[in-house]
Amino acid sequence: MLLDILSFFTNPSEAGFFLKIICTLFLAILFIQSGFNKVFRWDENSAWLIDHFKGSYLEKLVTVLLVIVTIFEVAAGVFSAIGFVTLLLTGDIKFAYIGSVLATINITMLFFGQRVVKDYVGAANLVAYFILCVIATYILGGLAQ
Repeated sequence: MLLDILSFFTNPSEAGFFLKIICTLFLAILFIQSGFNKVFRWDENSAWLIDHFKGSYLEKLVTVLLVIVTIFEVAAGVFSAIGFVTLLLTGDIKFAYIGSVLATINITMLFFGQRVVKDYVGAANLVAYFILCVIATYILGGLAQ
């Protein structure tokens, strides 16, 4: 069984499987760490964001929006982690796909917020993550076959 799972090392025709698992693992690590950072360091994150959005039309919504972003981040990470394991054990992509969709939505929300406050550098830094999320969704959605 382990040799079957690791066949992508020696069999180029398994590149699609490798891309699915490596993108899913990356998203799991990224969003679990980021989401749990927000959960366990809520006050610090909230204070920074309240200051970051001061003077924007989102200023009064920061706490609600932070809850929404945190839920999406944790969900994207958990679905991706479950998806990684199920991909390895059964080849099923359902959880990984859901994780990639939630991740793409989350990055889009963060990008929107950065653009609203005219933090163009912060917004630009999110583009690489967005591209990865879109590629992962594309691969996991079967569109790449």
